[in-house]
Amino acid sequence: MDFERARYNMVEQQIRPWDVLDQDVLDLLIRVRREDFVPAAYRTMAFTDMELPLTVDGSSTGEAMFAPKLEARLLQEAGVRRHETVVEVGTGSGYMAALLGHRARQVTTIEIHPALARFGAANLAKVQAGNVEVVTGDGAALLGGDGPSYDVIVLSGSVSFVPEPVLSRLNPGGRLIAIVGDEPVMTAQLVTRTVQGAFVTRNLFDTQVRRLTGFPVRERFRF
Repeated sequence: MDFERARYNMVEQQIRPWDVLDQDVLDLLIRVRREDFVPAAYRTMAFTDMELPLTVDGSSTGEAMFAPKLEARLLQEAGVRRHETVVEVGTGSGYMAALLGHRARQVTTIEIHPALARFGAANLAKVQAGNVEVVTGDGAALLGGDGPSYDVIVLSGSVSFVPEPVLSRLNPGGRLIAIVGDEPVMTAQLVTRTVQGAFVTRNLFDTQVRRLTGFPVRERFRF
C-alpha cells in the first residue's frame, strides 16, 4: 500500500472539504504518520473516513479512534499555541496526543483503560513525543480535584455535560474542546474562559462518538 498517497488523499478528499483550512494543521497531518498509531489489524484502513476499533493484543477494548476528519477539525478549533499546556482525556491510540504535542509546550494525556494507556504510550515513544506524558487514571476524577490549570483541555470522547470542576481547571484565555450531549444529538463545542473568568460556549458542529468513562450523566426527565 502507498501510505504517502493514501495520507495525501485523506487530507485533500476528507479533511480539507470538512472546513479544515489551517495550513499548519494540514501540514501536521501529513507529517505525523497516522498508520503508526492504528492497531496492526487495521493499518491498511488508517486513512478511511470512519472510526477504527482499538484492539490491544488482539482483544477489543470497546473503544475506537475518531475518524480522521473529526480529529483534524477538533485540533484546528482548539487553536493550540507553542507556549501552551494541554491536557487530554482519552488517550486511546495516542494519535491526538501526538498531534497536540507538535503544537503545544507540554501535553498530559489521561487514559482510564490500562491496556490502552500502555498502547498509547508505546506509540508515542516510537515517534519520540518527548513532551507528551501518559497518565493512567480516571480523567474525570483527576480533573475534578485540586491540581494544575491548563491552557487547553481536550475531551477525546463525548460527555453528557462538562462538569464545572473541569472548566475551573482552564487558565484565563484557555479553551476546552468537547463533544457534548446524549444520543442521538451531540454537538462539538468550544468553551473559552475569558480573562474575567466567565465561560463562553460556541457550538461547532453535530456529531456522535462514544462516551468517556467516568464522567457524570444528566438524569433524563421522566413522566
